[in-house]
Amino acid sequence: MLLQTVELNASLEVVADIGNDLGEGPIWDDVTGTLVFVDSNIGRVHRFDPATGGVSHVDVGPVIGAAIPRRSGGMVASSIDGLLAVTPAGGTRLLVPIEQDKPNHRMNDAKCDSRGRLLSGTLSMPFERGASALYRVDPDLSLHHVLPGVTVSNGIAWSPDETRLYYVDTSTRGIDCFDYDIETGEISGRRRFVDVDRADGFPDGITVDAEGHVWLALYKGGKVNRYDPAGRLVGQVTLPVTCVTSCNFGGEGLKDLYITTARHGLSEEELAGQPHAGALFRCRPGVSGLPSYFFAG
Repeated sequence: MLLQTVELNASLEVVADIGNDLGEGPIWDDVTGTLVFVDSNIGRVHRFDPATGGVSHVDVGPVIGAAIPRRSGGMVASSIDGLLAVTPAGGTRLLVPIEQDKPNHRMNDAKCDSRGRLLSGTLSMPFERGASALYRVDPDLSLHHVLPGVTVSNGIAWSPDETRLYYVDTSTRGIDCFDYDIETGEISGRRRFVDVDRADGFPDGITVDAEGHVWLALYKGGKVNRYDPAGRLVGQVTLPVTCVTSCNFGGEGLKDLYITTARHGLSEEELAGQPHAGALFRCRPGVSGLPSYFFAG
């Protein structure tokens, strides 16, 4: 059945026009009421405070894929060397080495389930096909190889009941779905959820709302698409920039959709036509999101 795609740009606004080279990984911190996100290529962790409109940051040094608050305090960040512990002042310590035998590899997007397990995958800087993987770090800091044969590990999200894991390997041009065992963190039953046409951009970061719909950021596509649980496109947010990287819900009642973007790879001409490239955007699409969970390790 062909459904009408609804534009969901209601109240779309720039909330932090900070020109990120590669803005990524928005995570809502419900303890502080702030949004954590990163400028991946320069190793910077931002916090946006919607109460004041201010943005603070710490520089952690290496390239990072995402930063997630930690239940015990501070944060963890996915990096070139593996999973880092990050202090509030930006000091780092390697918690879990990952793929250190592959010098051209780094960790990318990361998310936690409600039990505090962290999932994050890797990519090779030359984008060598099938050379990377998806990993799980449990609260005891044990490392588990979840999925081999990955090229560009990106979006990670769960259904509201955490029985489904949605996952993006950008090179496959879509979203895959797995059965997820919340008791063990094991995945099974891989199948295709959504295909993305090349003309629509590259699938990147994802989130899921309280109705079980999946939101997908389209890098070089200038949009965030909303898909129903059957994988049908039902909504869309169109942005005034092309490099849309990720999205997640936050704010009071988790009613605000935050969207990260990038300037990376844009020409001077393209940047002149996209003055807000690299900004953090926010809109109210009329649906609430799911909580962002902290790392329990």
